[in-house]
Amino acid sequence: TLRPEAKRTMTQLHELGLEVRILSGDRKEAAGAIAQQLGIKPTQVQAEVSPAGKVNAIAQLQQLQKTPKRVGFVGDGINDAPALAQANVGIALGSGTEVAIETADIILINNSLTDVTAAILLGRKTFNKIRQNLTWAFGYNLICIPLAAGIFLPTFGLSLNPGFAGGLMALSSVTVVVNSLLLRLRA
Repeated sequence: TLRPEAKRTMTQLHELGLEVRILSGDRKEAAGAIAQQLGIKPTQVQAEVSPAGKVNAIAQLQQLQKTPKRVGFVGDGINDAPALAQANVGIALGSGTEVAIETADIILINNSLTDVTAAILLGRKTFNKIRQNLTWAFGYNLICIPLAAGIFLPTFGLSLNPGFAGGLMALSSVTVVVNSLLLRLRA
């Protein structure tokens, strides 16, 4: 049966620009009925798939087109464990079997499909923070270390007191930490 939050989750995943497919061991009729309720095209549904077939299907998706696709897989059963391992990101429901939970990269403790979207958004925000922090730290080191070393003194007459540069380095570290903590406010 379709989970109550499934339609909302599908809408959210489509808004994030993600392509959603159904890969199920269930009968074709059951998988087709779920797909129809969710607005998924019949071509995006594979049913009656064995655990090995799920692994193969994910591997094929990962190799599609000129640039390989990153594939996420959501599952909760013993039969899903190999597919969870094959996927770039395996997501297991907390109520799932122990083997699925052990195999997955992410475990959704609340067992809500909407947490799939929340996990994706949190991952994207985290990578954005990492990029911001690396840019800040690299920029600081690119400018302040040569200034403190006196490299620009002969040509441009610019230098930075090494003690002051050390203070700026500490301030740079504090800036990176505070920027990272801001993720909690927006998550």
